[in-house]
Amino acid sequence: MNLYSEHYVSQKAERFVNKIWCLDNSIGESLIENKLVLPNGCFNLAIVSGNAIEVHTSKKKYEMNEGIYFCSQMTNKVLVNMQPKTKVSIIQLHAWTLSMFPQYDLSNFTDSIIKINPSELPFEVQSSFEIETLLDTITIYFEELATLHSDKNVIEKICEIIKIQEEEISVSRISTDLKSSQRLLQIKFKIATGLTIKKYIQILKFRKSVDQMVNSDLEKLKLTDVALYNKYFDQSHFIKKFKDVTKTTPKMFDPKSYFLSQKR
Repeated sequence: MNLYSEHYVSQKAERFVNKIWCLDNSIGESLIENKLVLPNGCFNLAIVSGNAIEVHTSKKKYEMNEGIYFCSQMTNKVLVNMQPKTKVSIIQLHAWTLSMFPQYDLSNFTDSIIKINPSELPFEVQSSFEIETLLDTITIYFEELATLHSDKNVIEKICEIIKIQEEEISVSRISTDLKSSQRLLQIKFKIATGLTIKKYIQILKFRKSVDQMVNSDLEKLKLTDVALYNKYFDQSHFIKKFKDVTKTTPKMFDPKSYFLSQKR
């Protein structure tokens, strides 16, 4: 049994869903302790079945028993302890996905988790769903959403501009590209994601540097190269920002302690 696995929706649904990832300790007899998750600029909808999973964010500890939970944008590492006989299926939503539902104001909602009633969701999910059923349900719903909203809204456009840039981009440049005021873009982005545009850029840059470290030979990799490649001022600036999120240095970083994205 693999504790961690990743599953993917269709290309059309991927416009809104990054992936579905599973933590499966359903046949395990022991507690899985002190596993870590890093921020990556996505929201997560967690479906817990069995006993419980304990999650420590930078704000508080959450005991997540059977049910469905909405996890906000995280700005620091998250610690996970998972009870035996527990399975969690997690729908990872892109930063702009919640902006398709303008009734939600997330401006003060980061590093937090709330339990939600399944009836509040626009699609049906149950804790008893197998991954194939969940994939089919999510794919069908978000393919329909993509068809209904063929034009990208301003939040999706902001994120797209950030992701396609080779160089780190400023909010001023984004506002120029979108022919909108910086203040208006900042307000809309904060409401939709809980993050400032600058913070979102920093999170993406951080994850890009982690992925580079994990997929390289850490013994031979020079931190100066990682820092400069990912547009940090210098090595010391990179180390400081790395410690802000992980509470450890790049040299002490142990990928085996983390749930990290698999190479697709």
